[in-house]
Amino acid sequence: TDRYRRAAVSEVNIERSKADRVSIIIRSARPGIVIGRGGSEIQVLQRELEKLTGRTVKVAIQEIERPDLEAPLVAQDVAMQIEGRIAPARAMKEVIRRVMGAGAEGVKIKVSGRLGGAEIARSISMMEGRVPLQTIRADIDYGFTEARTKYGNIGVKAWVFRGEHAYATAPREKVS
Repeated sequence: TDRYRRAAVSEVNIERSKADRVSIIIRSARPGIVIGRGGSEIQVLQRELEKLTGRTVKVAIQEIERPDLEAPLVAQDVAMQIEGRIAPARAMKEVIRRVMGAGAEGVKIKVSGRLGGAEIARSISMMEGRVPLQTIRADIDYGFTEARTKYGNIGVKAWVFRGEHAYATAPREKVS
């Protein structure tokens, strides 16, 4: 929700058990915002979710060590800069430089909508390194968010290529 917009939440995993228990794991680059002072914010969230679902809810926060390699956070970063009236191309360039510096093998960002308040919507894409979307063994993270501007929403998509999966190097069996 908008309450955790600045908390840099990458993903929320919900696990339901057979009993009336729900376990929620929130992956965030800024866990302090989600937890709050002395865990107050997390308790409020837990109570709200228990009231909403009618089940026992356990909320756990998992910190993201390298947020620049998480595509949803990359997209959020570009979107927040666009909302702050920074030119989309400039925001994309800066974020791409930072992601590549963090150790990504490639990054691609696409921004679509009424850029600069133009009457006709358009899309701009920027890419650095390689992003092999057709390769199954490639470890590519994808994220999407929207920047809310006074001209309307601007979609931001991000792909981050973090390398190839470990199982990709295993020798293949010959089929006879």
